[in-house]
Amino acid sequence: MGAFETEKPAKDAAALETQSSMEDFDQPSPLRKIISVASIAAGVQFGWALQLSLLTPYVQLLGIPHKWSSLIWLCGPVSGMIVQPIVGYYSDRCTSRFGRRRPFIAAGAAMVAVAVFLIGYAADIGHKMGDKLEQTPRVRAIGIFALGFWILDVANNTLQGPCRAFLADLAAGDAKKTRVANAFFSFFMAVGNVLGYAAGSYTNLHKMFPFAMTKACDIYCANLKTCFFLSITLLLIVTVTSLWYVKDKQWSPSPVNDDDEKVSSVPFFGEIFGAFKVMKRPMWMLLVVTALNWIAWFPFLLFDTDWMGREVYGGDSEGDDSLKKLYNQGVHQGALGLMFNAIVLGFMSLGVEWIGKKVGGAKRLWGIVNFILAVGLAMTVLVTKFAEDHRKTAGALAGPSPGIRAGALSLFAVLGIPLAITFSIPFALASIFSSSSGAGQGLSLGVLNLAIVIPQMIVSLGGGPFDALFGGGNLPAFVLGAIAAAISGVLALTVLPSPPPDAPAVKSGAMGFH
Repeated sequence: MGAFETEKPAKDAAALETQSSMEDFDQPSPLRKIISVASIAAGVQFGWALQLSLLTPYVQLLGIPHKWSSLIWLCGPVSGMIVQPIVGYYSDRCTSRFGRRRPFIAAGAAMVAVAVFLIGYAADIGHKMGDKLEQTPRVRAIGIFALGFWILDVANNTLQGPCRAFLADLAAGDAKKTRVANAFFSFFMAVGNVLGYAAGSYTNLHKMFPFAMTKACDIYCANLKTCFFLSITLLLIVTVTSLWYVKDKQWSPSPVNDDDEKVSSVPFFGEIFGAFKVMKRPMWMLLVVTALNWIAWFPFLLFDTDWMGREVYGGDSEGDDSLKKLYNQGVHQGALGLMFNAIVLGFMSLGVEWIGKKVGGAKRLWGIVNFILAVGLAMTVLVTKFAEDHRKTAGALAGPSPGIRAGALSLFAVLGIPLAITFSIPFALASIFSSSSGAGQGLSLGVLNLAIVIPQMIVSLGGGPFDALFGGGNLPAFVLGAIAAAISGVLALTVLPSPPPDAPAVKSGAMGFH
């Protein structure tokens, strides 16, 4: 009897501790935990930055023509369209003892490591499988590269969706903390961008790992390998640290009756179509503005370094050695411009909340910066025209003048302002709007991702042929992007509803940022 009496208080204490822990998950988490989870974005974005700055030129060096190189980028949108909603759905319902989001984040990081190896060693593996060094295109290397690229995009989508949903869980429905969490996620994306673009712009990085350079892998390829080695190291450090430090809520399914089980016999598709059916007007408007916004962004993000190498520097990835050298110089300068872009992105991310209050709300800020994006994309035409005129007088291999180079790099930097908003406000609004839609955070962010990846698929499929229709180069897609950005700005200001004000702020008599 005495033994039973001593055991019962111990069980009661354990139950109270569990109940207290569950209550903690229902309250907004401390900022330090939100920052820790948001830091995973730095590791993810390091890899994205390398993709955006180096991989389009790399696939052209492997022998894929410019007008078809955009098809490689279909991997990202297709995997995003399928993977993020599925991962979002199942991460909302994961019953693992490690929590709902952490298992998916850990699996995504492991997949990144596999993908990085395949991409970095594509030329070497292709050579071992029979590619000749002088052969173009290197068919086997391109196949290995495409496989690694696909896995990398699946992995990144497996990481990003649960990370943003984890941040929404930690904010526990608090509108201000939701915005702050997404702003920090955007800030760490900028940190990853700075590191990735800095690595991409440094031409002697391969000296850190002398073994990276082989018969099949030249200096450009060896630099790419080294960049990805650094990328996976950073990602593993921030992921392991965050998942160890921040606990995740273990989900327990609520009891269901037989009728509910029949309805959910096709769980994922039933849920995602159900999410569309119950979505209210604010969420629909958010999807429309987001889709137009990404039609504007994706041509630039896909071809910005190619634009620097081809239009600004006058090089050619398929030309003779002097034109290839000029093209590579432009690509590295494009990576430098993207680093400036990321620095501006980081500072802007930290000021989103304050600037939003000054201009009158999140949707107004989003509308304003979309016009900045439109002007920036249109200015690429002017910079290209100046560069062409300069080559007519200075010589075809002269490269841009310092003034033209400065103008091009300034464009990269200025576009960091709207990019910071693109990386934060739409996701914060989705988390806020979804609270009344009945869908979980993971599924709602997966639905929002459809408004990002479908435009990417359109640009990937149509970008190259569209540019070729107007004489080749990157400007036609940039101009189309400028028009889409202007339309998205108008819609953000006119039809996108404002989110509700912060409940705590209203109680205290202060005006919330809405």
